[in-house]
Amino acid sequence: MRIQSPSEVWLWLKTKVKKEWKIAFAAAFLLGLLIHMPIMLRDIPNHDGLASMYFDQNMITSGRWFLSVACGLSSYFTLPWMIGLLGILFLSLGAVALTEILEIKQGMTVILVSGLLVSFPALASTFAYVFTLDGYMLGLLFAVLAVLFTKKYAKGFVMGAVFLAFSLGVYQAYLPFAILLSIYCILLFFLEDHSVKEKAKKVFSYVGMGLLGGILYYVILQVLLKIQGKELASYQGIDGMGNMSGLDLGATLKNIFGDFAVFTIKGHVLFNNVFSGAALLLLAALAGITLIKVIAGKKLWKSLWFYVTLLLLTVILPVGSNIILIISPGVNYHLLMRYQWVLYLICAVGFVDRYMKTEDKFYGWSRWGALLAAGVLVFNYAVMDNIAYSNLEKRFDKTYAYCLRLLDRMEQTKGYYPGIPVAMIGVVGDDQYPVTDITGEVTGSLIGIPGDSLLYKAEDYKAFFKNYLGVEINPIDINRIPEIYDSPEYIAMDSFPGENSVCVVDGVLYIKTENQH
Repeated sequence: MRIQSPSEVWLWLKTKVKKEWKIAFAAAFLLGLLIHMPIMLRDIPNHDGLASMYFDQNMITSGRWFLSVACGLSSYFTLPWMIGLLGILFLSLGAVALTEILEIKQGMTVILVSGLLVSFPALASTFAYVFTLDGYMLGLLFAVLAVLFTKKYAKGFVMGAVFLAFSLGVYQAYLPFAILLSIYCILLFFLEDHSVKEKAKKVFSYVGMGLLGGILYYVILQVLLKIQGKELASYQGIDGMGNMSGLDLGATLKNIFGDFAVFTIKGHVLFNNVFSGAALLLLAALAGITLIKVIAGKKLWKSLWFYVTLLLLTVILPVGSNIILIISPGVNYHLLMRYQWVLYLICAVGFVDRYMKTEDKFYGWSRWGALLAAGVLVFNYAVMDNIAYSNLEKRFDKTYAYCLRLLDRMEQTKGYYPGIPVAMIGVVGDDQYPVTDITGEVTGSLIGIPGDSLLYKAEDYKAFFKNYLGVEINPIDINRIPEIYDSPEYIAMDSFPGENSVCVVDGVLYIKTENQH
Protein backbone atom coordinates (compact mmCIF):
# COMPACT_ATOMS: atom_id res chain seq x y z
CA MET A 1 0.00 0.00 0.00
CA ARG A 2 1.29 3.45 -0.90
CA ILE A 3 1.94 5.58 2.17
CA GLN A 4 -0.03 8.79 1.88
CA SER A 5 -0.10 10.50 5.28
CA PRO A 6 1.93 10.86 8.51
CA SER A 7 -0.63 8.71 10.36
CA GLU A 8 -0.06 5.90 7.88
CA VAL A 9 3.68 6.23 8.36
CA TRP A 10 3.15 5.94 12.12
CA LEU A 11 0.97 2.84 11.71
CA TRP A 12 3.55 1.31 9.39
CA LEU A 13 6.31 1.94 11.92
CA LYS A 14 4.24 0.38 14.71
CA THR A 15 3.99 -2.84 12.72
CA LYS A 16 7.69 -2.90 11.87
CA VAL A 17 9.24 -1.93 15.20
CA LYS A 18 9.88 -5.00 17.34
CA LYS A 19 8.95 -5.15 20.99
CA GLU A 20 12.56 -5.60 22.09
CA TRP A 21 13.56 -2.51 20.10
CA LYS A 22 11.02 -0.43 22.00
CA ILE A 23 12.23 -1.82 25.31
CA ALA A 24 15.89 -1.17 24.43
CA PHE A 25 15.24 2.42 23.38
CA ALA A 26 13.04 3.24 26.38
CA ALA A 27 15.42 1.60 28.86
CA ALA A 28 18.53 3.31 27.48
CA PHE A 29 16.85 6.70 27.24
CA LEU A 30 15.24 6.67 30.69
CA LEU A 31 18.24 5.18 32.48
CA GLY A 32 20.52 7.57 30.62
CA LEU A 33 18.49 10.52 31.85
CA LEU A 34 18.29 9.23 35.42
CA ILE A 35 22.03 8.55 35.67
CA HIS A 36 23.40 11.60 33.88
CA MET A 37 20.80 14.25 34.75
CA PRO A 38 23.09 15.98 37.33
CA ILE A 39 25.62 17.03 34.72
CA MET A 40 22.99 17.80 32.09
CA LEU A 41 21.21 20.32 34.29
CA ARG A 42 24.28 22.40 35.17
CA ASP A 43 27.08 24.10 33.33
CA ILE A 44 30.04 22.28 34.93
CA PRO A 45 33.05 22.48 32.58
CA ASN A 46 36.33 20.66 32.94
CA HIS A 47 39.66 22.23 31.93
CA ASP A 48 39.08 21.75 28.19
CA GLY A 49 35.53 22.99 28.45
CA LEU A 50 36.64 26.40 29.74
CA ALA A 51 37.66 27.51 26.26
CA SER A 52 34.91 25.61 24.42
CA MET A 53 31.81 27.63 25.27
CA TYR A 54 31.60 28.08 21.51
CA PHE A 55 33.65 25.72 19.37
CA ASP A 56 33.00 24.86 15.71
CA GLN A 57 34.60 21.41 16.23
CA ASN A 58 36.64 21.67 13.03
CA MET A 59 39.08 18.97 14.09
CA ILE A 60 40.13 17.83 10.64
CA THR A 61 43.82 18.15 11.61
CA SER A 62 43.11 15.38 14.14
CA GLY A 63 41.45 13.27 11.43
CA ARG A 64 37.92 14.03 12.67
CA TRP A 65 36.50 15.41 9.43
CA PHE A 66 32.83 14.71 10.28
CA LEU A 67 32.89 15.95 13.88
CA SER A 68 31.94 19.52 12.98
CA VAL A 69 28.82 18.30 11.17
CA ALA A 70 27.93 15.81 13.93
CA CYS A 71 28.19 18.45 16.67
CA GLY A 72 26.49 21.11 14.56
CA LEU A 73 23.07 19.58 15.23
CA SER A 74 23.04 21.16 18.71
CA SER A 75 24.84 24.33 17.56
CA TYR A 76 28.44 24.95 18.55
CA PHE A 77 27.51 26.44 21.91
CA THR A 78 27.98 24.36 25.05
CA LEU A 79 24.39 23.51 25.94
CA PRO A 80 24.61 20.58 28.39
CA TRP A 81 20.89 19.78 28.41
CA MET A 82 20.46 19.85 24.62
CA ILE A 83 23.74 18.07 23.90
CA GLY A 84 23.04 15.50 26.61
CA LEU A 85 19.58 14.74 25.20
CA LEU A 86 20.95 14.23 21.71
CA GLY A 87 23.81 12.10 23.01
CA ILE A 88 21.47 9.84 24.98
CA LEU A 89 19.12 9.66 21.98
CA PHE A 90 21.96 8.42 19.75
CA LEU A 91 23.07 5.99 22.44
CA SER A 92 19.49 4.70 22.80
CA LEU A 93 19.36 4.01 19.06
CA GLY A 94 22.70 2.24 19.52
CA ALA A 95 21.09 0.08 22.22
CA VAL A 96 18.36 -0.88 19.74
CA ALA A 97 20.98 -1.83 17.15
CA LEU A 98 22.92 -3.85 19.76
CA THR A 99 19.76 -5.75 20.69
CA GLU A 100 19.28 -6.69 17.05
CA ILE A 101 22.94 -7.66 16.57
CA LEU A 102 22.97 -9.85 19.68
CA GLU A 103 19.48 -11.22 18.86
CA ILE A 104 18.23 -10.64 22.41
CA LYS A 105 14.51 -11.22 22.93
CA GLN A 106 14.00 -11.33 26.70
CA GLY A 107 12.79 -7.99 28.06
CA MET A 108 14.84 -7.95 31.27
CA THR A 109 18.01 -8.86 29.39
CA VAL A 110 17.35 -6.06 26.90
CA ILE A 111 16.91 -3.57 29.76
CA LEU A 112 20.16 -4.54 31.45
CA VAL A 113 22.16 -4.58 28.22
CA SER A 114 20.87 -1.06 27.54
CA GLY A 115 21.68 -0.12 31.14
CA LEU A 116 25.27 -1.30 30.80
CA LEU A 117 25.69 0.75 27.64
CA VAL A 118 24.45 4.04 29.16
CA SER A 119 25.99 3.63 32.62
CA PHE A 120 29.54 2.57 31.69
CA PRO A 121 31.98 5.16 33.15
CA ALA A 122 33.47 5.97 29.74
CA LEU A 123 30.24 7.88 29.15
CA ALA A 124 30.72 9.86 32.36
CA SER A 125 34.17 10.92 31.16
CA THR A 126 32.65 11.90 27.82
CA PHE A 127 30.06 14.00 29.66
CA ALA A 128 32.98 15.87 31.26
CA TYR A 129 33.75 16.97 27.69
CA VAL A 130 30.08 17.69 27.05
CA PHE A 131 30.79 20.21 24.28
CA THR A 132 31.59 17.28 21.98
CA LEU A 133 29.42 14.52 23.48
CA ASP A 134 26.56 14.49 20.96
CA GLY A 135 28.99 14.15 18.07
CA TYR A 136 30.89 11.36 19.79
CA MET A 137 27.72 9.41 20.55
CA LEU A 138 26.64 9.73 16.91
CA GLY A 139 30.05 8.31 15.98
CA LEU A 140 29.49 5.39 18.35
CA LEU A 141 26.05 4.78 16.84
CA PHE A 142 27.62 4.71 13.36
CA ALA A 143 30.14 2.09 14.53
CA VAL A 144 27.31 -0.15 15.77
CA LEU A 145 25.28 0.38 12.57
CA ALA A 146 28.32 -0.61 10.51
CA VAL A 147 28.25 -4.04 12.14
CA LEU A 148 24.45 -4.31 12.02
CA PHE A 149 24.27 -3.75 8.25
CA THR A 150 27.15 -6.15 7.65
CA LYS A 151 25.42 -8.84 9.72
CA LYS A 152 21.88 -8.44 8.39
CA TYR A 153 22.29 -8.03 4.63
CA ALA A 154 24.08 -10.00 1.93
CA LYS A 155 25.89 -6.93 0.63
CA GLY A 156 25.45 -4.91 3.79
CA PHE A 157 29.21 -4.60 4.20
CA VAL A 158 29.12 -1.80 1.61
CA MET A 159 26.72 0.33 3.65
CA GLY A 160 28.54 -0.85 6.77
CA ALA A 161 31.78 0.55 5.33
CA VAL A 162 30.10 3.93 4.81
CA PHE A 163 28.90 4.00 8.43
CA LEU A 164 32.36 2.97 9.64
CA ALA A 165 34.03 5.72 7.61
CA PHE A 166 31.76 8.35 9.11
CA SER A 167 32.29 6.90 12.60
CA LEU A 168 36.04 7.26 12.14
CA GLY A 169 35.43 10.75 10.79
CA VAL A 170 33.86 11.64 14.15
CA TYR A 171 36.30 9.87 16.49
CA GLN A 172 38.76 7.15 15.51
CA ALA A 173 38.59 5.65 19.01
CA TYR A 174 35.28 3.90 18.21
CA LEU A 175 36.96 1.60 15.67
CA PRO A 176 37.62 -1.03 18.41
CA PHE A 177 33.88 -0.99 19.23
CA ALA A 178 33.12 -2.11 15.67
CA ILE A 179 35.97 -4.63 15.70
CA LEU A 180 34.87 -6.37 18.91
CA LEU A 181 31.23 -6.50 17.79
CA SER A 182 32.34 -7.99 14.47
CA ILE A 183 34.44 -10.64 16.23
CA TYR A 184 31.48 -11.61 18.41
CA CYS A 185 29.17 -11.89 15.38
CA ILE A 186 31.69 -14.08 13.56
CA LEU A 187 32.01 -16.36 16.59
CA LEU A 188 28.24 -16.76 16.84
CA PHE A 189 28.08 -17.59 13.13
CA PHE A 190 30.83 -20.18 13.56
CA LEU A 191 28.91 -21.84 16.40
CA GLU A 192 25.97 -22.47 14.08
CA ASP A 193 25.79 -25.15 11.39
CA HIS A 194 27.26 -23.47 8.34
CA SER A 195 29.57 -24.71 5.63
CA VAL A 196 33.22 -23.71 5.43
CA LYS A 197 32.39 -21.64 2.36
CA GLU A 198 29.64 -19.74 4.19
CA LYS A 199 31.92 -19.12 7.16
CA ALA A 200 34.70 -17.82 4.92
CA LYS A 201 32.22 -15.55 3.13
CA LYS A 202 30.99 -14.17 6.45
CA VAL A 203 34.53 -13.43 7.64
CA PHE A 204 35.35 -11.67 4.38
CA SER A 205 32.21 -9.53 4.65
CA TYR A 206 33.33 -8.14 8.02
CA VAL A 207 36.93 -7.75 6.89
CA GLY A 208 35.68 -6.08 3.71
CA MET A 209 33.56 -3.68 5.75
CA GLY A 210 36.61 -2.73 7.81
CA LEU A 211 38.96 -2.32 4.86
CA LEU A 212 36.51 -0.40 2.68
CA GLY A 213 35.49 1.77 5.63
CA GLY A 214 39.09 2.57 6.46
CA ILE A 215 39.96 3.38 2.84
CA LEU A 216 36.87 5.58 2.41
CA TYR A 217 37.65 7.41 5.65
CA TYR A 218 41.25 8.05 4.61
CA VAL A 219 40.36 9.18 1.08
CA ILE A 220 37.76 11.67 2.36
CA LEU A 221 40.24 12.91 4.97
CA GLN A 222 42.95 13.56 2.39
CA VAL A 223 40.53 15.33 0.04
CA LEU A 224 39.22 17.60 2.80
CA LEU A 225 42.76 18.34 4.04
CA LYS A 226 43.69 19.43 0.51
CA ILE A 227 40.57 21.57 0.18
CA GLN A 228 41.22 23.32 3.51
CA GLY A 229 44.97 23.54 2.95
CA LYS A 230 45.80 21.80 6.22
CA GLU A 231 47.93 18.89 7.45
CA LEU A 232 47.42 16.32 10.18
CA ALA A 233 48.58 17.54 13.59
CA SER A 234 51.10 15.76 15.78
CA TYR A 235 48.55 15.61 18.63
CA GLN A 236 48.19 12.02 19.92
CA GLY A 237 50.46 10.88 17.06
CA ILE A 238 47.68 11.31 14.50
CA ASP A 239 50.10 12.58 11.84
CA GLY A 240 51.67 9.11 11.78
CA MET A 241 48.35 7.39 11.11
CA GLY A 242 48.73 4.64 8.55
CA ASN A 243 52.53 4.85 8.60
CA MET A 244 53.70 1.40 9.70
CA SER A 245 57.36 1.93 8.81
CA GLY A 246 59.66 1.54 11.77
CA LEU A 247 56.97 -0.23 13.77
CA ASP A 248 58.49 -2.59 16.33
CA LEU A 249 55.85 -5.33 16.22
CA GLY A 250 57.19 -7.17 19.25
CA ALA A 251 57.28 -4.07 21.45
CA THR A 252 53.86 -2.96 20.18
CA LEU A 253 52.24 -6.32 20.95
CA LYS A 254 53.86 -6.34 24.40
CA ASN A 255 52.45 -2.87 25.00
CA ILE A 256 49.00 -3.95 23.79
CA PHE A 257 48.81 -7.06 25.95
CA GLY A 258 50.25 -5.27 28.95
CA ASP A 259 47.80 -2.39 28.66
CA PHE A 260 44.89 -4.78 28.14
CA ALA A 261 45.71 -6.73 31.29
CA VAL A 262 46.46 -3.68 33.45
CA PHE A 263 43.32 -1.78 32.47
CA THR A 264 41.07 -4.83 32.79
CA ILE A 265 42.39 -5.92 36.18
CA LYS A 266 43.76 -2.74 37.77
CA GLY A 267 42.00 0.03 35.86
CA HIS A 268 39.39 0.68 38.62
CA VAL A 269 36.73 1.04 35.92
CA LEU A 270 35.28 -2.42 35.22
CA PHE A 271 35.15 -2.96 38.98
CA ASN A 272 36.19 -0.83 41.93
CA ASN A 273 34.64 -2.45 45.00
CA VAL A 274 33.73 -5.90 46.32
CA PHE A 275 30.20 -5.76 44.89
CA SER A 276 31.19 -4.91 41.32
CA GLY A 277 34.14 -7.32 41.55
CA ALA A 278 31.88 -10.18 42.66
CA ALA A 279 29.34 -9.33 39.94
CA LEU A 280 32.05 -9.30 37.30
CA LEU A 281 33.39 -12.67 38.45
CA LEU A 282 29.89 -14.17 38.51
CA LEU A 283 29.13 -12.91 35.00
CA ALA A 284 32.47 -14.20 33.67
CA ALA A 285 31.92 -17.60 35.34
CA LEU A 286 28.41 -17.96 33.89
CA ALA A 287 29.60 -16.99 30.41
CA GLY A 288 32.43 -19.52 30.76
CA ILE A 289 30.07 -22.30 31.90
CA THR A 290 27.73 -21.50 29.01
CA LEU A 291 30.64 -21.66 26.56
CA ILE A 292 31.76 -25.02 27.94
CA LYS A 293 28.23 -26.39 27.55
CA VAL A 294 28.08 -25.17 23.95
CA ILE A 295 31.47 -26.70 23.20
CA ALA A 296 30.44 -30.01 24.79
CA GLY A 297 27.01 -30.04 23.14
CA LYS A 298 28.41 -29.44 19.67
CA LYS A 299 31.50 -31.59 20.32
CA LEU A 300 33.71 -28.74 19.14
CA TRP A 301 36.60 -30.03 21.22
CA LYS A 302 37.08 -32.78 18.64
CA SER A 303 37.98 -30.29 15.92
CA LEU A 304 41.48 -28.93 15.35
CA TRP A 305 39.91 -25.67 14.18
CA PHE A 306 38.45 -25.19 17.64
CA TYR A 307 41.93 -24.97 19.19
CA VAL A 308 43.19 -22.77 16.37
CA THR A 309 40.26 -20.41 16.99
CA LEU A 310 40.95 -20.29 20.72
CA LEU A 311 44.58 -19.43 20.06
CA LEU A 312 43.61 -16.72 17.58
CA LEU A 313 41.12 -15.22 20.03
CA THR A 314 43.76 -14.80 22.73
CA VAL A 315 45.59 -12.56 20.27
CA ILE A 316 42.74 -10.92 18.37
CA LEU A 317 40.67 -9.74 21.34
CA PRO A 318 43.42 -7.70 23.07
CA VAL A 319 44.66 -6.39 19.71
CA GLY A 320 41.12 -5.52 18.61
CA SER A 321 40.47 -3.74 21.90
CA ASN A 322 43.72 -1.79 21.68
CA ILE A 323 44.04 -1.27 17.91
CA ILE A 324 44.59 2.44 18.64
CA LEU A 325 48.02 1.54 20.05
CA ILE A 326 49.00 0.28 16.58
CA ILE A 327 47.53 3.26 14.72
CA SER A 328 49.09 5.76 17.14
CA PRO A 329 51.65 4.02 19.43
CA GLY A 330 52.36 7.19 21.42
CA VAL A 331 48.73 7.96 22.17
CA ASN A 332 47.54 8.98 25.64
CA TYR A 333 45.10 6.07 25.88
CA HIS A 334 42.49 7.51 28.21
CA LEU A 335 38.98 6.38 29.17
CA LEU A 336 37.17 8.18 26.35
CA MET A 337 38.92 5.71 24.05
CA ARG A 338 37.96 2.63 26.06
CA TYR A 339 34.18 2.48 25.68
CA GLN A 340 34.60 -0.88 23.91
CA TRP A 341 35.30 -2.64 27.21
CA VAL A 342 31.57 -2.51 27.97
CA LEU A 343 31.05 -4.97 25.11
CA TYR A 344 32.74 -7.72 27.12
CA LEU A 345 29.98 -7.33 29.71
CA ILE A 346 27.16 -6.88 27.20
CA CYS A 347 28.24 -9.85 25.08
CA ALA A 348 28.60 -12.04 28.19
CA VAL A 349 24.99 -11.27 29.18
CA GLY A 350 23.80 -11.79 25.61
CA PHE A 351 25.73 -15.08 25.29
CA VAL A 352 24.16 -16.57 28.41
CA ASP A 353 20.73 -15.39 27.28
CA ARG A 354 21.21 -16.96 23.85
CA TYR A 355 22.58 -20.38 24.74
CA MET A 356 21.10 -21.29 28.11
CA LYS A 357 18.02 -23.21 26.92
CA THR A 358 14.87 -23.83 28.91
CA GLU A 359 15.41 -27.58 28.91
CA ASP A 360 18.78 -27.18 30.59
CA LYS A 361 18.76 -27.77 34.37
CA PHE A 362 21.11 -24.79 34.78
CA TYR A 363 18.76 -22.51 32.81
CA GLY A 364 17.01 -20.81 35.73
CA TRP A 365 19.89 -19.94 38.00
CA SER A 366 22.29 -19.07 35.16
CA ARG A 367 19.88 -16.61 33.57
CA TRP A 368 19.01 -15.07 36.93
CA GLY A 369 22.69 -14.99 37.90
CA ALA A 370 23.65 -13.15 34.74
CA LEU A 371 20.84 -10.64 35.18
CA LEU A 372 21.74 -10.12 38.84
CA ALA A 373 25.40 -9.53 37.96
CA ALA A 374 24.47 -7.10 35.18
CA GLY A 375 22.07 -5.26 37.48
CA VAL A 376 24.73 -4.86 40.18
CA LEU A 377 27.18 -3.52 37.60
CA VAL A 378 24.66 -1.04 36.18
CA PHE A 379 23.91 0.26 39.68
CA ASN A 380 27.62 0.40 40.58
CA TYR A 381 28.47 2.31 37.41
CA ALA A 382 25.57 4.71 38.03
CA VAL A 383 26.92 5.43 41.51
CA MET A 384 30.44 5.79 40.14
CA ASP A 385 29.25 8.25 37.47
CA ASN A 386 27.47 10.39 40.04
CA ILE A 387 30.46 10.42 42.38
CA ALA A 388 32.43 11.71 39.41
CA TYR A 389 29.86 14.42 38.68
CA SER A 390 29.82 15.43 42.34
CA ASN A 391 33.58 15.91 42.30
CA LEU A 392 33.48 17.79 39.00
CA GLU A 393 30.94 20.19 40.50
CA LYS A 394 33.09 20.71 43.61
CA ARG A 395 36.12 21.14 41.38
CA PHE A 396 34.37 23.98 39.58
CA ASP A 397 33.25 25.59 42.87
CA LYS A 398 36.79 25.47 44.27
CA THR A 399 38.14 26.99 41.08
CA TYR A 400 35.52 29.75 41.16
CA ALA A 401 36.36 30.64 44.77
CA TYR A 402 40.10 30.61 44.03
CA CYS A 403 39.80 32.80 40.94
CA LEU A 404 37.53 35.28 42.69
CA ARG A 405 40.12 35.76 45.45
CA LEU A 406 42.95 35.97 42.92
CA LEU A 407 41.11 38.54 40.81
CA ASP A 408 40.47 40.68 43.86
CA ARG A 409 44.19 40.58 44.74
CA MET A 410 45.14 41.45 41.16
CA GLU A 411 42.83 44.47 41.09
CA GLN A 412 44.16 45.71 44.44
CA THR A 413 47.82 45.50 43.33
CA LYS A 414 49.54 48.84 42.80
CA GLY A 415 50.06 49.50 39.10
CA TYR A 416 47.28 47.20 37.94
CA TYR A 417 44.98 48.34 35.15
CA PRO A 418 42.51 46.41 32.95
CA GLY A 419 44.41 44.78 30.09
CA ILE A 420 47.81 44.82 31.81
CA PRO A 421 50.10 42.05 30.51
CA VAL A 422 49.99 39.11 32.91
CA ALA A 423 52.80 36.59 33.53
CA MET A 424 51.75 33.40 35.29
CA ILE A 425 52.53 29.69 35.12
CA GLY A 426 48.96 28.73 35.95
CA VAL A 427 49.11 25.53 37.99
CA VAL A 428 47.67 25.88 41.49
CA GLY A 429 50.32 25.12 44.10
CA ASP A 430 49.76 21.98 46.17
CA ASP A 431 51.72 23.37 49.11
CA GLN A 432 49.35 26.30 49.52
CA TYR A 433 46.23 24.30 48.65
CA PRO A 434 46.44 20.65 49.74
CA VAL A 435 44.47 18.04 47.84
CA THR A 436 40.85 17.92 49.03
CA ASP A 437 39.45 15.61 46.36
CA ILE A 438 38.35 12.53 48.32
CA THR A 439 37.10 10.60 45.25
CA GLY A 440 40.49 9.66 43.83
CA GLU A 441 40.10 5.90 44.22
CA VAL A 442 36.79 6.00 42.37
CA THR A 443 37.43 8.71 39.77
CA GLY A 444 41.18 8.41 39.23
CA SER A 445 40.78 6.71 35.82
CA LEU A 446 37.98 8.99 34.60
CA ILE A 447 39.82 11.57 32.52
CA GLY A 448 38.59 15.14 32.84
CA ILE A 449 36.97 14.58 36.24
CA PRO A 450 39.36 14.00 39.20
CA GLY A 451 41.36 16.63 41.06
CA ASP A 452 40.67 19.94 42.78
CA SER A 453 41.24 22.61 40.14
CA LEU A 454 40.39 23.27 36.50
CA LEU A 455 43.49 25.41 36.00
CA TYR A 456 46.67 24.15 34.38
CA LYS A 457 47.93 27.08 32.31
CA ALA A 458 47.47 30.82 31.87
CA GLU A 459 44.95 30.32 29.05
CA ASP A 460 42.71 28.41 31.49
CA TYR A 461 42.63 31.46 33.76
CA LYS A 462 41.89 33.70 30.80
CA ALA A 463 38.92 31.53 29.76
CA PHE A 464 37.60 31.16 33.32
CA PHE A 465 37.87 34.87 34.09
CA LYS A 466 36.12 35.76 30.83
CA ASN A 467 33.32 33.18 30.90
CA TYR A 468 32.55 33.05 34.63
CA LEU A 469 33.81 36.32 36.16
CA GLY A 470 33.24 38.66 33.24
CA VAL A 471 36.82 39.97 33.24
CA GLU A 472 39.40 39.94 30.44
CA ILE A 473 43.03 39.26 31.32
CA ASN A 474 45.96 39.49 28.97
CA PRO A 475 48.52 36.67 29.38
CA ILE A 476 51.92 37.46 27.85
CA ASP A 477 53.47 35.43 25.04
CA ILE A 478 54.31 31.97 26.41
CA ASN A 479 57.84 32.26 24.99
CA ARG A 480 58.62 34.99 27.55
CA ILE A 481 57.64 32.80 30.51
CA PRO A 482 61.00 30.97 30.99
CA GLU A 483 62.87 34.30 31.21
CA ILE A 484 60.44 35.66 33.81
CA TYR A 485 60.22 32.35 35.64
CA ASP A 486 63.97 32.39 36.32
CA SER A 487 64.19 36.10 37.12
CA PRO A 488 65.25 37.20 40.65
CA GLU A 489 61.99 39.11 41.10
CA TYR A 490 59.86 36.05 40.39
CA ILE A 491 62.00 33.72 42.49
CA ALA A 492 61.72 36.07 45.48
CA MET A 493 57.94 36.09 45.33
CA ASP A 494 55.69 33.99 47.57
CA SER A 495 53.10 31.70 46.05
CA PHE A 496 49.51 32.85 46.15
CA PRO A 497 47.98 33.73 48.61
CA GLY A 498 51.30 34.98 50.00
CA GLU A 499 51.66 38.71 50.70
CA ASN A 500 53.91 39.41 47.69
CA SER A 501 52.53 36.71 45.33
CA VAL A 502 51.14 39.36 42.95
CA CYS A 503 53.17 42.40 41.88
CA VAL A 504 53.90 44.60 38.89
CA VAL A 505 57.42 44.41 37.43
CA ASP A 506 58.37 46.56 34.41
CA GLY A 507 54.73 46.99 33.40
CA VAL A 508 53.92 43.27 33.67
CA LEU A 509 51.72 41.76 36.37
CA TYR A 510 53.61 38.82 37.87
CA ILE A 511 51.40 36.17 39.50
CA LYS A 512 53.04 33.26 41.26
CA THR A 513 50.62 30.41 41.79
CA GLU A 514 53.11 27.68 42.72
CA ASN A 515 56.51 27.62 44.39
CA GLN A 516 59.04 25.70 42.34
CA HIS A 517 62.15 27.61 43.49
